[in-house]
This record gives sequence, C-alpha cells and structure tokens, in this order.
Amino acid sequence: MDYTTKTPDAARTSESRSSAVPLSWISRIWIRCSRQRLGERAKTLRAYAYDSRRESTRQAALLLVLIAFLVQTPRQQRRVSAGTPNRTATTHAAVAAPRLRYRVVNSYPHDPTAFLQGLVWYDGGFYESTGLPGQSTLRQVKFPSGKVIKSVSLSPELFGEGLAMVGDELIQLTWQSHRGFVYDRESFAIRREFSYDTEGWGLTYDGAHLILSDGSDGLTYLDPRTFEPLRRLPVTWDGRPVFNLNELEFIEGEIWANVWQTDFIVRIDPSSGQVASFLDLKGILPPDVPRGSDDVLNGIAYDSANNRIFVSGKHWPRLFEIKPKRLVHEKAP
Repeated sequence: MDYTTKTPDAARTSESRSSAVPLSWISRIWIRCSRQRLGERAKTLRAYAYDSRRESTRQAALLLVLIAFLVQTPRQQRRVSAGTPNRTATTHAAVAAPRLRYRVVNSYPHDPTAFLQGLVWYDGGFYESTGLPGQSTLRQVKFPSGKVIKSVSLSPELFGEGLAMVGDELIQLTWQSHRGFVYDRESFAIRREFSYDTEGWGLTYDGAHLILSDGSDGLTYLDPRTFEPLRRLPVTWDGRPVFNLNELEFIEGEIWANVWQTDFIVRIDPSSGQVASFLDLKGILPPDVPRGSDDVLNGIAYDSANNRIFVSGKHWPRLFEIKPKRLVHEKAP
C-alpha cells in the first residue's frame, strides 16, 4: 500500500495528463475533419479547374468557329459586291461608245481667214462666229459658194466664240470676257447683252434651253431668255470625264460636240451625259492643206429639213457635208 503523499504540483501534473487525453482526440478529430474538408475542397477545385478547362476549350472551339465564319463571310460579301461592279462594267462595256463611220458627201469653199468658233444652218445658208482678238466677227455666209454676205466685228479686245439661234435672234459668246450678245438675226443689231460666270466656248439650242460649253467636262443649261444657269450636265466617255468640249450642235435629240485639239466629235446623250458614240474625222482635211497648231476641227451645223450635217474648222478652206454610215464597236481612244 502506497502511502506516498502527492504534492500539489504532482497532482496538477496528473490532472494535466488525464485532461490531455480528451484534448488530443479533439485535435485529431479537428485535423481529420480539416483534412477531409481540404480534400473535398481540393476535389471541388480540381473539378472546377477541369470544368473550367473544358469550358475554355469549348469557348475556344466556338471562337474558332466564329472566326472562321467571320473570315468566310466578308469573302462571300466581297465576291457579291465585286460581282455587281463587274456586271456593271460588263454592261458599260456592252454599250461602250462605238465609233461612228462616215462618208464625205461633198465639200464646199470656206473662208480660210475665218477662225471658226460657231456654225449655224438656217434658211439655205450659214451664220458663223469667228474668233481671235481684233478678228472676231458675226457673219452670214452664202451656201454653197462660201461667200460672206454680211458681217459685223466685235470690239478688238473680245474673242468671239460659240453661236446659237433662238427664234429670230442670234446669240454669241465670247471667250474669257464673260460677255454674251443677242443680235437681231436680220439686221445684226445688238438687242441686249448678258453675262455668265464661266468661259464661253460652244453654244447650241435644244428647243427649250441654251447649252453652253466652257472647256471643262460639263455642259451648262441656260434659260434662253434670262440666261440664268439651270443645271449642269457632266459628260463622260466610257466612264471617264471628257474635257475640252468645244463647239456644239443639237442633232436629233443628241448633243454633238467637238473635242478641242482633236479630230473627234462626240455624240452626247443629254439625259445621262454619256457619250453614245463618236466620230474620228482625222484625215478629212487633205494633208496638203497647210494647218497651224490651232487650226483644228471646230464647227458643226445641222440642216434638219434635209438631214444634212456640215463640219469645218479654224482657218479651214473647205466645209464638208458628211453622212454617218454605221457603228463600229471598238475601244475609246
């Protein structure tokens, strides 16, 4: 029998040992639960990571499909949109302005000193506007002799240009002075004067409006009484602007125009401004006829009663009656 008396410290030690048992079990249980929770969380994280990777893969695949779709769609759109201009270009090519062949019916004498700028047929003869400073005139010319039977001179500083007839009046332009003159057709007396903002080159009358060229690629429609500009018609030849439109004549619903410094006459559709066809009159003036660099084709007149077309040029000694023959489809020069 142990009669050893326990001291208070020993007793406390013994109590600590006895109470350590339940604390260690609690710790173990807590640790085990923590591990389980950590394991479950790890499983959850791994599952989430797996799901995330799978979702990322799915999204990447969808993104690739979307990219492929977007890449393919513009190509298809480009093919469609490219096809439309091609069809348009084909249509334009199909109706591209052909060359109009012609034959010379006859030729007649013409004053070689006349720097011809405007030519109008009326009542069996011609009215002409001539240019150059100090030499500009309005004249009446007998046909077929070419004899000048009436003439008035412009002021020396003026350069005569296009000419048109409206009723019993003759309307004459000047080049850069922005001045136009309205004459009595019989007496050549000036009835009034008008102004315009552009240069004056060619002039014609379509039965309702005056049509003015100014050397650009456009034609300006004017009120024949007030001379106010009404609209501007851009002119294109196979889709390209045509500059240097000069002397004009309205023939059977078309505007015929000389192209300055060339041997071309273009036939313009007034509803669209497109050149419907063209004539190349190169060689119509015999090569043995002396010509200066400015002595170019310029002057178109139409005898509607007899369906005759006349052409001449600056300082040309001959005036030609031509007859269009047939269209030849070829590229514009």
